[in-house]
Amino acid sequence: MIQFFRDWYTRNFSDPQAILLAVFVILSFAIVIGMGKMLAPALAALVIAYLLEGAVARLQRWGLPRLPAVWLVFLIFMAFLLFLVVGLMPVVMRQLSQFVQELPSMINNGRHLLERLPEQYPQFVTEAQIDQLIGALKKAMTELGQSILSISLASIPVLITVLVYLILVPLLVFFFLKDKEKLMAWVGHYLPREHSLLLRVAREMDQQMGNYVRGKIYEIIIVGGVSYLTFAWFELRYASLLGLLVGLSVIIPYIGATVVTLPVALVAFFQWGLSAEFGWLMGAYLVIQALDGNVLVPLLFSEAVNLHPVAIILAILIFGGFWGFWGVFFAIPLATLVKAILNAWPRPESPQPTEGQAA
Repeated sequence: MIQFFRDWYTRNFSDPQAILLAVFVILSFAIVIGMGKMLAPALAALVIAYLLEGAVARLQRWGLPRLPAVWLVFLIFMAFLLFLVVGLMPVVMRQLSQFVQELPSMINNGRHLLERLPEQYPQFVTEAQIDQLIGALKKAMTELGQSILSISLASIPVLITVLVYLILVPLLVFFFLKDKEKLMAWVGHYLPREHSLLLRVAREMDQQMGNYVRGKIYEIIIVGGVSYLTFAWFELRYASLLGLLVGLSVIIPYIGATVVTLPVALVAFFQWGLSAEFGWLMGAYLVIQALDGNVLVPLLFSEAVNLHPVAIILAILIFGGFWGFWGVFFAIPLATLVKAILNAWPRPESPQPTEGQAA
C-alpha cells in the first residue's frame, strides 16, 4: 500500500509546477472557506472589478488611457448601483411587504377557489385531494410566516452589514481597477520564476469564467426585465418582485426555472383563478423560459463550458453548501476551474514500447 501511494505521488507530483499549482489551489480554498466572512467585502469587490475589467480593457483598445477608462466604467457602475438601491429595491421591498400583508386573504381566496374545483371538474379532482392540498398549503404558509418573522427580527444587523458593503465595496472596486498592474506585480513577486502552468490555468479560467459570469449577468437582466414587462402588461400583482425572482432563477440551471414557476403560478391563480387570463399569463411565461433556454443561452454562451449536467448539479450542491448564494452563482466557473486544473496537470509520458515489445 505504501508503495502504491509512493508511485502515485511520484507520478503526479514529480513536476515542481504541479506542487506549486496544488499549494496555490489549497491555500486559495482554505482562505475563502476559513476567512470568507471576514474577507467578504474584498472578495465581492474583487469579483466586481474582474467583471468591469473587460469594459476598461475595451475602452483602452479604443484609445482611451487607463485612468480615464477606469473612472468612466466606475461611474457607470456607481450609477447602476444607485439605481438598484434607490430605484429597484424600494419597489421590491414595498411589494414584498404588501405580499406578506395580503397573504392571509390570498390564502382564503385560493381556498375558496380550490373548494369549488371538485364541483367544476369532478372527473379530475376529488374533495379528499383538495383537503390534502389545503393542509399542505397551510403548513407551508405557517413555515413561511415564521421565516419572515425571524428575518424581520434580524433586520438591523443585516441593514448595518449592507451599509458597510455599500461603502467598502465601491472603494475597493475602484482601487482594484486603478492599481491592477501594481497588485498583479506584487502577487507575481512572491511566485517562483517558473510558473507557466499556473499562468496557463489562469488564462483558460480568465476566458471561461469571464464569458460565463458576464453572460449570466446579461441573462439575469434580460430575462428579469422581459418577465417584469410581461407581468406588468398582464397587470399581474407583484410584477417587480416576481420579475426579480425569475431573473435570479437563471443562476441555478435546471432547478431555478422549475422552482420560480410555483410563485408565479400561485399569484396568478389567486388573482384570476382558472381563467383565460391565468392561461395567457402562464403561456407567456413558458414562452419566456423556452426562448431563454433555446435562443438566449446559446447566444450569450457561444463558448459555453462543456460540463455534464450531473457535474453541474454536483457543483451547485458542493459550492452552494460552502458559500451559499455566491457558491451557487459561481458553481459552474468553479467546476470549470477544477476541470482546467485536471486537464493542465502535468503527467509523465507513457513509456514507449521497446523493439521486443513492439514485435
